[in-house]
Amino acid sequence: MNDFRTRRTTLAATGLAVVAVLALSGCKSGNEDTGATKTTSPSAQPSQSASQSASSEPGGYASPSASAPATGGAAPAGTAKAGQQFKIGEQATFPFASGSTKGTIALAVTAIEKGQPADLAPFKLGDKVKGMVPYYIRYQVKNVGTTDLSFASVGHIKGHLGDGSEAQDLLVIGKFEKCPNDSLPKGFTNGQVTAGCAVALAPSADTKVASAEYWGDPFTLGKGITWK
Repeated sequence: MNDFRTRRTTLAATGLAVVAVLALSGCKSGNEDTGATKTTSPSAQPSQSASQSASSEPGGYASPSASAPATGGAAPAGTAKAGQQFKIGEQATFPFASGSTKGTIALAVTAIEKGQPADLAPFKLGDKVKGMVPYYIRYQVKNVGTTDLSFASVGHIKGHLGDGSEAQDLLVIGKFEKCPNDSLPKGFTNGQVTAGCAVALAPSADTKVASAEYWGDPFTLGKGITWK
């Protein structure tokens, strides 16, 4: 599968160390080529520790330690199914593809944390995000297959509001310390673990991002696997 692709508004990136773009909701599927491609650059991205775990913030939804074993959901040796729901902190195991790289991963959303509207100021999005509140979807990836997944991208993670509707995506390019999101590190072989983060926007302070969905290959948007 190609790197994460989605229709998005255009934002000039010249001269900025970190930029973000608002992605349009309602993408048709995880395999649809819909335009611009999210890119990553080793020089623009922060490094991440495999032991990174989510911390609770006021108004956030903290989870057990990211290294805790999964309970419930798919059986340890099983494969997650489209539409399956997991609890925050539980692992879902499934075949993974990023471009020509293929393997098997165990993915767990470890927390959905509420941020502050002021967190969005560095992106200079102005009225486009007026009144919106960022939520940080923190997740852990473990390579449970036999192939090296070095530098593959685990995108396709989006938030959902309490009523089940899609939250607004904010795609960050560059170093955003509140929600670092690298490609998988070099040497990401069997047993290796790393952490990542995706940003979802609630439309107002009166709403919240209550769940997260992974809709990448082999799933599609709206028919992925969710954590709540």
